[in-house]
Amino acid sequence: MKQLFSLAALLFLLLFATNPVNAQNDIPAQYISMAMENNLVLKEKKLSLEKSLVALKEARSLFLPTTWFEGQYTLAQGGRSIDLPVGDLLNPVYKSLNQLTGSNNFPTISNVSEQLLPNNFYDVRVKTTMPLINPDLKINRDIHQQQTQLQQNEITIYKRELTKELKQAYYNYIVAGNAVAIYRNALEIVDQNLRVNESLLKNGKGLPAYVSRAESEVRQVGSQLQSALNDQQNTRAYFNFLLNRSLTDSVIIEEPQLDESKLPLLNNSTEDVNAREELKSMELARNINQNVLKMNRSFRTPKLNAFLDLASQGFDFKVNSKSFFYLGGVQLQVPIFTGKRNLYKIELSAIESEALRLNNAQVKQQLELAAFVSHNAIITAYTNYRAAMKQQEAARNYFKLIDRGYKEGVNSFIEFLDARNQLTNAQLQVNINKYKVFSAVADHERQTASYSLK
Repeated sequence: MKQLFSLAALLFLLLFATNPVNAQNDIPAQYISMAMENNLVLKEKKLSLEKSLVALKEARSLFLPTTWFEGQYTLAQGGRSIDLPVGDLLNPVYKSLNQLTGSNNFPTISNVSEQLLPNNFYDVRVKTTMPLINPDLKINRDIHQQQTQLQQNEITIYKRELTKELKQAYYNYIVAGNAVAIYRNALEIVDQNLRVNESLLKNGKGLPAYVSRAESEVRQVGSQLQSALNDQQNTRAYFNFLLNRSLTDSVIIEEPQLDESKLPLLNNSTEDVNAREELKSMELARNINQNVLKMNRSFRTPKLNAFLDLASQGFDFKVNSKSFFYLGGVQLQVPIFTGKRNLYKIELSAIESEALRLNNAQVKQQLELAAFVSHNAIITAYTNYRAAMKQQEAARNYFKLIDRGYKEGVNSFIEFLDARNQLTNAQLQVNINKYKVFSAVADHERQTASYSLK
């Protein structure tokens, strides 16, 4: 009757529990904070976010004027030249003027040949350009902003994955530690049993076979204890690896209490995965594709730029009022023919948009499936844990009876060993299944993005 009542209570809890998924205080908070600060992969992803932020600033700066200094100095000799017959033109005039004035005030001059390449010539300018009409700049800024949001989502996704891995590594370390304690307790029992059988043999009341079997049991449990110790060291090393600290650092153990009221045991056919950053990233990818499509379609829009030069030119580095000048204007670019390359780009972008839409729907279905399986894994783990608790209680009572009967000579040595093995295995199963529940909850928090990241 009592077992039927317990089973009915469990089914009621599974079918009608209405508590939402809540993060339980099952791992010291400082470890979560330490992982968020020190994990190397997370640091690398934060650097990628910083790069995206810098790229966004660069995209925004394209709206501003661009100003730079440009200087040029040339030396030239030879090349094309232009002949100026100034002597042929002016010498007759000068000769007539000298005759009229009776003087030599107007000398004879030679024809001039000037090379076209400037020699000993400088040209310095402060050039400024600024876009006036260019829709690509705004679209480019929007794309970089969305890429920055993608990087932020990548960080959040990894934080959730890191939290799940950290919790499960913590649980595995506790499981390994509890297994060590269980095997140590078992070792004490078999050691005591060995001493009892050796004493009985010395007193002529025991059998050598019992002593040999007891020694075998001691070696077997000792080997299992060493294996559990190795597992404990390995799980501690992995936990410290996630924290980016020495693999042998000690870990604070605060065994969590299984709060049944906070288990997500809702009997729902579907799970809400809309909070998953993966879906948000897929939507951002579609928005980026739409912006690329918009950019490809804007190829017909004329582009207008303004420019202004503040400059100085002259020979022999002479600087005066005549050497200074400014040059300004606007530049218009209108596409006429590109061999339909822009139309092909538009078609490709439209196809990619449809592919992203289908991929988004598929990813959502996969996430819903993973969340559904994770929800059922909690129910399975919790059911196994309750069953293991019952088995442990039965094994403990059975061992007490057999142990007392063995000491009184009622039960055989084989029955004693069987009872001891049943108790050890039952204790191990309780230890394992309890933390399988916690691991399943951590995975469910990951699959539904329900864990609150600080």
